[in-house]
Amino acid sequence: MDQAVQIIIGGIVQGCVFALIALGLSLIYRVTGIINLAQGAFCIFGALLGYTFQVTFNWPMPLAILAAVAGTTVFGLVIARTTFVPGLAYLPNSSMLMLTAGLLTFIEGLTLVLWGSQPYATPTFSGERPLDIFGVLVPTQGLWIAGISAIVILATWFVMGRTALGKALAACAENPMAAQIMGIDVPRMTLMSYGISAMIAALGGIAVAPLMSFQFDTGSFFTNAGFIAVVVGGTSSFIGPVAGGLFLGVTEQLAAGYVSSLFADGVALGLLIITLLWRPQGLFAPRRARRHDVREDVRVHRAIVDFRGHGPALAGIALVIALAAIPWVINDGGLMSSLVITLILFISVLGLDVLMGYAGQVSLGQAAFMAIGGYTSAILATTYGVPPLAATSAGIALSLACALVLSLVTMRLRGAYLALATLAFGLLVDSLTVGLTDLTGGPSGLVGIPSFAIGPLVLASPTAMYFFTLALIVVIVLVLLGGMRSSFGRALQAIRTDQTAAAALGINVPAHKMAAFAIAAVLGSLSGSLYAFDFHFLSPEMVATPRSFELIAMLILGGDGTLIGGLIGAALITLLPTLFQPLALYKTLAEGAILVIVFRYLPEGLLGRGAWLVSRLAGALMETFAPTAAADKLP
Repeated sequence: MDQAVQIIIGGIVQGCVFALIALGLSLIYRVTGIINLAQGAFCIFGALLGYTFQVTFNWPMPLAILAAVAGTTVFGLVIARTTFVPGLAYLPNSSMLMLTAGLLTFIEGLTLVLWGSQPYATPTFSGERPLDIFGVLVPTQGLWIAGISAIVILATWFVMGRTALGKALAACAENPMAAQIMGIDVPRMTLMSYGISAMIAALGGIAVAPLMSFQFDTGSFFTNAGFIAVVVGGTSSFIGPVAGGLFLGVTEQLAAGYVSSLFADGVALGLLIITLLWRPQGLFAPRRARRHDVREDVRVHRAIVDFRGHGPALAGIALVIALAAIPWVINDGGLMSSLVITLILFISVLGLDVLMGYAGQVSLGQAAFMAIGGYTSAILATTYGVPPLAATSAGIALSLACALVLSLVTMRLRGAYLALATLAFGLLVDSLTVGLTDLTGGPSGLVGIPSFAIGPLVLASPTAMYFFTLALIVVIVLVLLGGMRSSFGRALQAIRTDQTAAAALGINVPAHKMAAFAIAAVLGSLSGSLYAFDFHFLSPEMVATPRSFELIAMLILGGDGTLIGGLIGAALITLLPTLFQPLALYKTLAEGAILVIVFRYLPEGLLGRGAWLVSRLAGALMETFAPTAAADKLP
């Protein structure tokens, strides 16, 4: 009995932190309709800022905490003022969700640059000796966490329910257009909600910092826990995020205490997926129809780049010739290996382009299919001696089966809910690759993976792998190009523009969405298998959820809906750290910055903007010379 009580107390302490993060997520969501995936990063930023003030500068603990909370709040306001609030004016919800993913990566990269990759732990607030309460040991820091959480929750409840600011925020959440007509400054309210959320996250991070070690990428853990808690609890009521956080903390601790930590992660993610499918409004939210917010109808769809005509065809042939000539002019083996990785990742980006660029379905779990394909083929080839080609085919088949099941169970979900479901799927695959140590090698990964081979032809050198991957990409691009020009591709573009209108035109929307999802899974699996065979090693972090964000950054940087634009993004993100080794520390920071800047200032991507500039230039030239040509024909 004492053990169960001890576990439950630990779960309540953990759940308090989850509740704070979920409360911040809920506040932003209720005002803007956006799940802010960067929330956990402010938690880590505040904790590390507090460590700097308290340990490095030797400030008194109360002053260090106040300075850290204030600094994080100001930082959050700057982030919101320059990126989040302006983006709400013209980006659809799906793009805003990916913008916050870019902010998460950017803040983690900034934290890496400022504090390095080593873990940190701050001193406890009032000693390390636990309190003995009726035979149950309670850490004193746990009492601080519970007290701070209670104060923050009550203060937020008071502000939201009893003040003019809270009523203005509630009006923005209910109907932003009507609130603006009534004289409420909606962008200012959005900015304030973001700042308050950053402050709440900082308090949670500072409170829990003495109980766990923090490092630059721990923000993803808190973001994941927070959004699981807010989805499970529900965003439509104040009590939902708090109840969801406590419920998640206790559930995870009970599962870890009586089964295993792997099972705890699986329970949390399984609970999230079940909630999204069965009760999207949350387990602790009232069962009522949610008003359809006018902001959800805002969509900004760029025209798909059209590559018809002799000019694009000749440019494509020239590009293939130039890529084929690269091995003849480069003698650096390390650079050739990086080029191979660029092409392999581009295969996965191609699948993501079909799903996101053409079908308009946001996926945050593309790396999960890389993991399924990579681990399946690597295990079969290494442990059971299956030929690499057959092992790769098995990985594709398993990925396709998972994609079909996932697309079937998420068929009713749209927009942010679909994106969160794919993120949950990716996190579940992450936990399996880490936890199934007997099968996957756990965190240490799989070693001794053979080179890829087609019958007796073994692609053992980077040059051989490069030519094979390039030829494979040419075939895939030609097939996809034909498919996107067909009725199937036109149907995907119609779904991307308006699913309801597409269904009214007789398009089988579920079947086409499932097909796009399957294409993305197949290409992701193929990419993961080639990745494993090329590296001769595969570990969880190589195909974890951050890789999904990296693939999205590649796609958005090059231009979605272009098929070949992702190659530009893959080359820049993969090759720049290789060409400039001192920049390797800034890779995570650069990836996040690229996502944010491209969404903020260049939503069509480099190739899309280039095509637009070429069309503008061609139009200007025609306007300039057309009158002269017409005058020459006059008698």
